[in-house]
Amino acid sequence: MATNEIMMLIITLAQQVVLMLAVAFVLFALRPVRRLGRSGANNEAPASKLFLALIFGLFGIMGNYSADPVFHSYANLRAMSVITGGLLGGPVVGLGAGFIAGGYRFLIDIGGFSATPCALATILEGAAAGWLHLMLKGRAMDWRTGAGLAFVGESLHMALVLALARPYAEAAALVQVIALPMIALNSVGAGLFIHIISLHNRFHELRDSNAAQKILSIANRTSAHLRFGLNFETTRETADIILSEVDVSAVALTDCATVLAHAGVGADHHFAGQSLVTKATRNSVRSGKAAFIHSEKEIGCSNANCPFKEAVIVPLHKQGNVVGTLKFYGTQAQPLSQITFELAKGLANLFSTQLELEEIEGRDRLLAQAEIGRLQAQINPHFLFNALNAIGSLCRTEPLKARGLILDLAQYMRKNLDNSRDLIPLADELEQVNAYLAIEKARFGERIRFEAEVGEEAKLWPAPPLMIQPLVENAIRHGLAGKEEGGVVRLTAQVENEMLVVDVADDGVGMSLEQIQAALPALPSTRNGWRTDKIGLSNCHQRLLRNYGPEYGLSIESEPGAGTRVTMRIPLPAKSRAAAQDALGTQAVFAD
Repeated sequence: MATNEIMMLIITLAQQVVLMLAVAFVLFALRPVRRLGRSGANNEAPASKLFLALIFGLFGIMGNYSADPVFHSYANLRAMSVITGGLLGGPVVGLGAGFIAGGYRFLIDIGGFSATPCALATILEGAAAGWLHLMLKGRAMDWRTGAGLAFVGESLHMALVLALARPYAEAAALVQVIALPMIALNSVGAGLFIHIISLHNRFHELRDSNAAQKILSIANRTSAHLRFGLNFETTRETADIILSEVDVSAVALTDCATVLAHAGVGADHHFAGQSLVTKATRNSVRSGKAAFIHSEKEIGCSNANCPFKEAVIVPLHKQGNVVGTLKFYGTQAQPLSQITFELAKGLANLFSTQLELEEIEGRDRLLAQAEIGRLQAQINPHFLFNALNAIGSLCRTEPLKARGLILDLAQYMRKNLDNSRDLIPLADELEQVNAYLAIEKARFGERIRFEAEVGEEAKLWPAPPLMIQPLVENAIRHGLAGKEEGGVVRLTAQVENEMLVVDVADDGVGMSLEQIQAALPALPSTRNGWRTDKIGLSNCHQRLLRNYGPEYGLSIESEPGAGTRVTMRIPLPAKSRAAAQDALGTQAVFAD
């Protein structure tokens, strides 16, 4: 007879295990509970732990009613819930769930002679699970750990019943019937309960990972467009990219008043250039809040044949202000989801960051142009005064040469005043140097000699304007002008290992380490830590650092009486050599 009772108990408890696990599966699919069930800081707050303790305590109470009474007691499944809670949430959750389920068994339920050992065993199992959570840390939520602890805990449970329940004969008879079903089913139930929670976590982590990868892929593909701001061209490319990556019916981008781009269905009445069509978009622009619209009425499109049934609208921000929106549309055949809403918010945050960076880059470009203008303002008056004096002295004696110098000066001034381009072919900069040298040679005659070696590939290399002429001027003014016999300035420019390397060297008076350090402590050198603060050098150095990064800049080598060498390295920017050659047009020839 006992065998039949045991088999019936096993079947009954197995059915209850399935029911409890089904409830757990549904419960942990709910977002608030799912977040608490995931490892990390989200379940470390006291309120979160108490909420978890309550959930698993209620599951423990549910486990009290797993079968009909046996000898005025119950075969139950409290352990599978309490142990799972302790392994997931730690001692607070384990003990809390144990006290809730065990206390219910002792105080509220039909007591019976085994009430005390049953309640005590439940509390001890919760405490043990919480302790293992601390010991195993991230490895506690393993089905084998839960099943093993339930096996040991329920074996102890049976021992406590035999030790504390009286009369002993009834306790022994009870244990004989319920021991195998409770130990087996609580062990299996705990393992499955933990496995369900782990499956939920892995599924949502994988989903979040896929969403993150999709966001990063879109951001990577759109960054080259949005870096130039919100306009019809950049948003059209961006909308097409998003539509190819995200499962939505249509994608739109707007500013605060106009549709900038629309890709997908509905393009017959949602198109670039029109004023904002939907009431929901205007509301989002005003409020600055993201919205998930679930009805045509809320979307507010005036076109009676509009196919859109749902919409996700997320504002784009720059400097704290709404500057536009990103919109996803869903139709009857292709509805939107909460995942799509979260994806849109993530993309909008990234796009807003890109727009902020575009603003910063714009300021940097203006700053760079202002710095070039400042350099020109500092160089031009002094140079112009000297050039006009030299030309004036030649007007009577050598009028043809004076005329040539006027043309050279005009070319120099024209190029010097044109700072509208961020990059120019090196050959354009060399023409500037040629014009400058022609005027300086008219002043100094044979005291100034110039040698140049420039590779053909180097002539096409895109470089910031007004970088080499200040170095040549510095070599003449500070290197050679101090020597009565003058000297030689040597310019070399070659492409080495995908890098333009430019050297401007002179055999002038040179500088000591102390002289360089005393002159300007703002400009480091790659050799011996030398520094200088000549206006042209400092400006060139700072622009190199800003344009190409901290590993680039001017390198200075100098010794008293041995001359000075200034070296710069310029990497190839995003533009190709072909683009640089197109900018060059006809190839210029640099000649002494």
